[in-house]
Amino acid sequence: MKLLIAVTHLLGTGHLSRALALAEAFAARGWSVDVVSGGRPAPHLGSSGATLHQLPPLASDGADFATLLAADGRPADAALFAARQAMLTGLLDSLRPDVLITELFPFGRRALAAEFDTLLERARALPRPPLTLASVRDILAPPSKPKRVAETEDRLLRFYDGVLVHSDPTLIPLEDSWPLTPAMRPLLRYTGFVVPPPPVPDDGTDGSAEILVTAGGGPVGRPVFEAAARCAALCAASGALPRRWRLLVAKGDAALADRLRAMAPADRLLVEPVRPDFRALLGRASAAVGRCGYNTALDCLTAGVPSVFCPFEDGKEVEQTIRAAILARQPGIATLREADLTPDSLAQALQSVLGARIPPLSPASLAGAARSVEIVETLLAEKTS
Repeated sequence: MKLLIAVTHLLGTGHLSRALALAEAFAARGWSVDVVSGGRPAPHLGSSGATLHQLPPLASDGADFATLLAADGRPADAALFAARQAMLTGLLDSLRPDVLITELFPFGRRALAAEFDTLLERARALPRPPLTLASVRDILAPPSKPKRVAETEDRLLRFYDGVLVHSDPTLIPLEDSWPLTPAMRPLLRYTGFVVPPPPVPDDGTDGSAEILVTAGGGPVGRPVFEAAARCAALCAASGALPRRWRLLVAKGDAALADRLRAMAPADRLLVEPVRPDFRALLGRASAAVGRCGYNTALDCLTAGVPSVFCPFEDGKEVEQTIRAAILARQPGIATLREADLTPDSLAQALQSVLGARIPPLSPASLAGAARSVEIVETLLAEKTS
């Protein structure tokens, strides 16, 4: 069986990371998998078992997802969009997949509607149209206008055989963020969360009893890192909270890392580049501080580490705020809006969660990648029978 996944990440790399995790699960079951990525290259993400195709890349202008930038930072022009569209449809024609998955679309990526619509129309016109599915995370950005719901419903009914929802509906149902219509509901297939396998146990001690802070690169992470470094200095003076703080800063943010190191005593604050064993560090920490993206939130939940989430809220972004509010209903999790983020408020939030036990997620709710394969194989058998 052959699978083609079309994904474009515009700000962070979470969408691509999730698509690649799905690709790996399908490849492990013997599928031939191709992933077409339309965002900026992310060499730190592996594509084990899948063939990765890179479209001429796009990125959003910060949190403005209506303004798309080319690789050189200039606004994308018609020629770039035409090249992307030609490559997408060319791959579809040459690969002739049994299954086509569009990540986020049609619930999001409206700025790319023309290229997705062309891809879907071409797929439907093939002699043997593929099973066509949308793939979405637990939380969606709510539609800004009522007509967006109608447009999404129309595309789903015209082109799609189902929607893979990578969530546990007992914890985060899709309707918590998106107004589902009666016509949409029968298409939903909840898979559970898509998470990487647990880290291999080792004898390492790095991170033990520390406060671990990770918040992404550039302007997205800077407010959280700076508040954490100042909080570490505050706690050094007062003797409150665990003694050691570890901040994992993006490798390209050397200037930020140097500035953070100057904010607190070296025996209290360690600033280093993001590490591949981040999830192992998380499992040894006393508490975690970070944004509340899909991957970060799930890493904290699966590690069972008390956490303070500071959701990213720039522009019209509400996804992380919704997720943080839902998760904060559980013990061991606190949320702190960026407008309220100070060294004092962060210290108080940490004190409120330290020592608490986060209820573990069930194995079924963490098997989203494998369950996605099972669902797709069932739907494909029904379609071809």
